[in-house]
Amino acid sequence: MAVEVILPQMGLTMEEGTIRRWFKGAGDTVEEGEPLLEITTDKVDVEVQAPGSGTLIAVLAEEGATLPIGHIIGWIGASDEQPPAVEEDAAPVQPMI
Repeated sequence: MAVEVILPQMGLTMEEGTIRRWFKGAGDTVEEGEPLLEITTDKVDVEVQAPGSGTLIAVLAEEGATLPIGHIIGWIGASDEQPPAVEEDAAPVQPMI
């Protein structure tokens, strides 16, 4: 089953973040806990770790995109798996602080 990659909340006042760069691309193998991408917030640049192991089957946010916290930005799953459909106007996933 695919694991969603969401834009995490890195502080209590953070409302959005910008994708600075992806360290992996669609089709690349990832291990849980390894750096997957870097985001920029209003206060800091931070690496985001992969929430699961498998293949990065979809990248939904390009470098330079500014998105609200909780927004789904990618999917990790089996190499032959398709990412679930996500509605463009779907509400962001509520972050856990």
